Amino acid sequence: MNATPSSPSDARPTTAGSRPVSDEARQQIDATGRIPGGERALVLGGGGSAGNAWLVGVLAGLFDAGLDVTQADVIIGTSAGATAAAQVTAATPAQLLAHILDAPPPPPRTRPAGAAGVPQPMADHMERTNRIIAAAEDAAAMRRGMGAAALELESDGTEGARWRATVATRLTGGQQWPDRLILITAIDARTGEPVVFDRASGVDLVDAVAASTSNGFGVPPYPIGMERYLDGGYRRNENADLAAGYRRVLVLSPLGGRTRHPLEWGMQLSAQVDELRAAGSTVETIGPDGPSLEAFGGNLMDPSTRVPAARAGYDQGRALAPEIRDFWR
Repeated sequence: MNATPSSPSDARPTTAGSRPVSDEARQQIDATGRIPGGERALVLGGGGSAGNAWLVGVLAGLFDAGLDVTQADVIIGTSAGATAAAQVTAATPAQLLAHILDAPPPPPRTRPAGAAGVPQPMADHMERTNRIIAAAEDAAAMRRGMGAAALELESDGTEGARWRATVATRLTGGQQWPDRLILITAIDARTGEPVVFDRASGVDLVDAVAASTSNGFGVPPYPIGMERYLDGGYRRNENADLAAGYRRVLVLSPLGGRTRHPLEWGMQLSAQVDELRAAGSTVETIGPDGPSLEAFGGNLMDPSTRVPAARAGYDQGRALAPEIRDFWR
């Protein structure tokens, strides 16, 4: 396990339409059943196709060892973790793992590679986003820059429908909000403001996940009504701080808490963990171990990494089950 400690985020979470979630609202039970805290929170961070498979693998390893952490009081999902959050509310981790392992192998990749064998489109995306990060004075400016650059990708207006169809195929177990609390993160592409979707937000679950997984690389900002949304990882990769008030918080981070942002911005997982602990939460984090990192390879977006990442995650989850059981129960 990796445990790490921050400065508060510079923007409060918002619901659909960028309406701020007031501090007062977080002090009372509302129509969604949201409360200012609870017993257990599960946080699922972003990390591409490999990261999603690893998340499922870890959860399945814990599940097969007799520990179902998906029955948390709240599940917070970002990007690949948003997909996993929706998936685990409609199927067991064991079923999801079997689906990954039984899927036909993807076709071989033929796109030209950049440095270190990374496909050129991904290398271009990393270079572009690195420039935006370097030019930004703070996290809010970075988010606005990411949104502005991503909005330039919009073309014929059909990308949203195509991306929605892709996301819907990943949620085969259920495309409706469950009768329990899950939070899906995104940012408003036009303003850079953080957004949090839940079942009371008036947004379909598929749309919420599609928004959280629209990273501006090959997937332009996702349209919901007149708004445009981007990957919640631009707020913070794990967004674990949204679990404030919960007594025990388990964070699964496919990126292992790594960040490309200046540490003074407080985007890193260690900062989020510090905030939670300062507020009274007990926190444990799980990042990929050596075999999992090897399974990821050099491109987390490559679908061919899914089977090895899921298997490595499963082994890691089973190995960690005794330690996590003591913490979780």
